[in-house]
Amino acid sequence: MATWIAAAIVVVLSATLDTPAQAQCVDRGERAPQAAVNAFVSDPSVLLRQSKNDRDKLSGRLAGLLVTDIAALDPVRDMLREASQADRVAIGSGLHRAEERCVATKPDVARRISEFVTKLHDGSVLKGYFQDQDAAMAPVPGNAAPPTTTNLPAGASAGLMSGEWKTELADPFKPVPLPE
Repeated sequence: MATWIAAAIVVVLSATLDTPAQAQCVDRGERAPQAAVNAFVSDPSVLLRQSKNDRDKLSGRLAGLLVTDIAALDPVRDMLREASQADRVAIGSGLHRAEERCVATKPDVARRISEFVTKLHDGSVLKGYFQDQDAAMAPVPGNAAPPTTTNLPAGASAGLMSGEWKTELADPFKPVPLPE
């Protein structure tokens, strides 16, 4: 009797761990409907038809599907075969958005997305991925901008390289100027 109960517990635990809930990066209210995920997995081009050249809609829906279920990642490769150049840029943006949403809650899922993008070797997808990354890092209006070479105090070094063309090593022991 005890072995039967132990076997039942093992079956229940393994079934619980195999559910797609383990791959979800967002709360239930933010997830895409399971029917949409299933439709995309069975026919990835459905997302291209639904967005009809609306790049923001395409990247947003793709990100929504990926944060709901990482199983939607592999069909992206099939969708790229039918995607235009501009759609590929939007797909790269959607991949980055999904990765950013998953970093805090499911870092392993975020890493899978990053590795997927790297292995694609698709310039347009990378362009969208990095454009979205740059946009996410841009300063918010009203906040202080991070220091750049244009707003550093006079005489401050912008890094380890110096000179007109940044080809000479800067003095690492030079005292750092204090802001006034």
